[in-house]
Amino acid sequence: MLRTPDLPGTLAFYRDVLGFEPVSGALEHGWLAMRRDGAEVMLSGLNDHEGDVAPAFTGSLYVDVADVDALWDAVRDHARICYTPETFAYGMREFAVYDNNGYLLQFGTPSVG
Repeated sequence: MLRTPDLPGTLAFYRDVLGFEPVSGALEHGWLAMRRDGAEVMLSGLNDHEGDVAPAFTGSLYVDVADVDALWDAVRDHARICYTPETFAYGMREFAVYDNNGYLLQFGTPSVG
């Protein structure tokens, strides 16, 4: 569950930039589950019980995708980039962007050859 002070803006980023579709929840309920190609992410407003004042997360979310280069072509002009597509020695071709809240999202496909 990724918490955000801007649930409508986060919905728009995941839907319009990354191609996720809402599958449950609703803005008026304060949370959404979204899915793309078998990957699901849950989004919610800030949690008053825990004193949330801003998004906070020290890791990254990693999503395996069928074609990392095609996804890169679709998102590169619409997101803040952490790193561009690169093929790593451990056998993955990846790139990473930040969502509208600053969460780090990495996408990868096994490299060929």
